[in-house]
Amino acid sequence: MTTPRYLIDSPRIGNWMQTYSGRQFWPLDPRPEDIDIQDIAHALSMIPRYGGHCRRFYSVAEHSLLVSENCRLLSAKRAALLHDASEAYLVDIPSPIKAHLSNYKKLETHLCEVIATKYGVSYPWPSEVCRLDERILLDERNQLLGKSPAPLGDGWPDHLKPIGILIEARSPEIAKLKFMEAFHQLFA
Repeated sequence: MTTPRYLIDSPRIGNWMQTYSGRQFWPLDPRPEDIDIQDIAHALSMIPRYGGHCRRFYSVAEHSLLVSENCRLLSAKRAALLHDASEAYLVDIPSPIKAHLSNYKKLETHLCEVIATKYGVSYPWPSEVCRLDERILLDERNQLLGKSPAPLGDGWPDHLKPIGILIEARSPEIAKLKFMEAFHQLFA
């Protein structure tokens, strides 16, 4: 087994970006000490799902909260809250585009591993998280996207049933506050 790069004192790969909290973050070489929950909560609350193509603003933070709230086990709730945390640094790219970005999945997977290490959650994400993440797409589609002009095709899990939740479409400020409240409750 190879030692993760972040455990080796080595020069950073690529360039860095500045986060909300003023930290340096290397997207090509993330390390646990670079990750900050305030940065995650803030960025996810400002990033719209579906590339912004919703009837009203709906953030990745609210999506993550809803998946977490519907998990049964504490370990799954924790993982669910963070299952899209990589998007705080890599943004939310719609699935039809993401599938064609040659190295995005590799970057995303590595960053998810680093975030999971930082917060002591399991990765790959638990099956309950993945299943609820798919099912919530149906609630989101019904409440935020409206009637589809054509069959949705690959990527839309039409064989599943929606969770049956009400999506509030909270403001970024409220979504961030609720995300941080959930984080402090789940990781206390």
